[in-house]
Amino acid sequence: MPANRFDRIIAILIQLQSRKIVRAQDLADRFEISLRTIYRDINTLAEAGVPISGEAGVGYSLMEGYRLPPIMFTREEARTFITAEKLMEKYTDQASIDLYRSAMYKVKAVLRSNEKTMVENLENHIQIRKSNFAFSPSNNNTLDALLKSITEKKIARISYTAMGLTEAGDRYIEPVGIYHESNFWYTVAFCHLRNAYRNFRSDRIMNIELSARSFQHQHAPLDQFLNQVRDDHNLQLIVLQIDRSIVNYIGNQKYYYGFISEKVVGDYCEMSFLTGHMNSFARWYLMLAPNSRIVQPDILKTHVADLIAGITDQLHD
Repeated sequence: MPANRFDRIIAILIQLQSRKIVRAQDLADRFEISLRTIYRDINTLAEAGVPISGEAGVGYSLMEGYRLPPIMFTREEARTFITAEKLMEKYTDQASIDLYRSAMYKVKAVLRSNEKTMVENLENHIQIRKSNFAFSPSNNNTLDALLKSITEKKIARISYTAMGLTEAGDRYIEPVGIYHESNFWYTVAFCHLRNAYRNFRSDRIMNIELSARSFQHQHAPLDQFLNQVRDDHNLQLIVLQIDRSIVNYIGNQKYYYGFISEKVVGDYCEMSFLTGHMNSFARWYLMLAPNSRIVQPDILKTHVADLIAGITDQLHD
């Protein structure tokens, strides 16, 4: 948070330039000040000649075409650029890396001489080692194409190798959003082949291209998506408490069964899943059962008990 009012007003102006519309409450939350103070700061900018328009219940915006002169970055801000660039090199596809590097050249161009020297020296002191391949070697624009599909609302055609298969098949999808988990990127998308929402893992997407067809469905934002899918498609929430000593052995298996989140609870790792295939999940759970417990739902306990009873009967035949 800026230390004084002048720095805060400049920061408010930068935020106004960075977004089409900014709500007063969002500004108040960011700078941890009252709405009354925000209104006063906005008036100060307006009195200084900054062309700000405001609409009650909507927010503030700058007049189209108004631009600030180049902003000088602090040394602390300049250092974070290098860290971000190194992270981009590991965690994104080649197309995104190239675009980020192009943007970084523009950012570095406005740095002062001493900041440029500091950044150049620091580049040799940060390395992020890759431990896997998050993208198919045959495809270098997965993330960029997915994001383009989302922003332009155009259906994407992907060549996808599903779990357990050796050959890729074509799918037409409407991406809802992307997220990163355990060294892989995933996209939640409506799959026209399955006529349902599915998760697609980045390294299994062999090829992706946008079609000329527009989205046929309205999708909730990613942070609201899981709850909506559960209601609309009868997915059930499963919560397990798993002994932390075996969590690492589960690896990426959890993603095949609808994993959505986890948190540490004492000696256990509490994992949450969404699934529409309770019996299949129960069969997988049997491998974890000696070192875990079912928190919810009771129907999963019933499925597991039935499987155990069936196994017991077979052993006594």
